[in-house]
Amino acid sequence: MVHHHISTGSRFESQIGYSRAVVCDGWVFVAGTTGYDYATMTMPARVEDQCANALKTIGEALEKAGARLDDVVRVRYILPDKDDWPACWPVTSAAFTKARPAATMLVAGLQDPEMKIEIEVTARVPE
Repeated sequence: MVHHHISTGSRFESQIGYSRAVVCDGWVFVAGTTGYDYATMTMPARVEDQCANALKTIGEALEKAGARLDDVVRVRYILPDKDDWPACWPVTSAAFTKARPAATMLVAGLQDPEMKIEIEVTARVPE
């Protein structure tokens, strides 16, 4: 079984010891991704902007793996405040209009207080 690791270059990946995504046997497993703009290492204040940034980072990782957001089959959303979730719906709906993946939203604390959402996906590379 061959694994291909994908990195965004985030300092968290090396500090914590993980990859943004791992490709194995046609599957792409994308790690929990928060709303940082990794080019500037800034975090927007609004949850919907964090959601959009996270999905952009996920989309870029999927592209490196040969997949797209349309190939996502499973998504997990993690938010510290459940009341922030509805503000993300237009962003997630636009991102997954075609894929319509199985989805779960969980409420849990995140690594830093400024983080309002974390998103994890599993995708299948198209044949």
